[in-house]
Amino acid sequence: MAKVIGVGGVFLRARNVEELCAWYERVLGLELTIGTGAIFDRSQGSEHLVVSFFEPSSTYIGDPERQGAMVNYVVDDLDGLLHHLDECGVEYEPIQVEPYGRFSWTTDPEGNRLELWEPSPADDA
Repeated sequence: MAKVIGVGGVFLRARNVEELCAWYERVLGLELTIGTGAIFDRSQGSEHLVVSFFEPSSTYIGDPERQGAMVNYVVDDLDGLLHHLDECGVEYEPIQVEPYGRFSWTTDPEGNRLELWEPSPADDA
């Protein structure tokens, strides 16, 4: 039987594609191409992927009235990235530590909440 064996991408709506791509490039260091987005090389640490579902009223992934998805970005240095967000004038939530890593959240210019995750060393293997 045919079945899903992974996730090939995350797609978000944008009111201004060029400006939003420029923000993600400047703030998160993603190399984006209009039309194709960013392609992550598995050898660069992107082998972690979680798919979860939340109740319609959940605010975990953002405003329930306008955001249907949230992207979790694996980062190699959460403290360093948050310092960079400070330099860019981008607000973020305090770091939350879990057994599987450290997390913070921010919002892009169009109001999309996104999650930043630095896996714990045990998860890097």
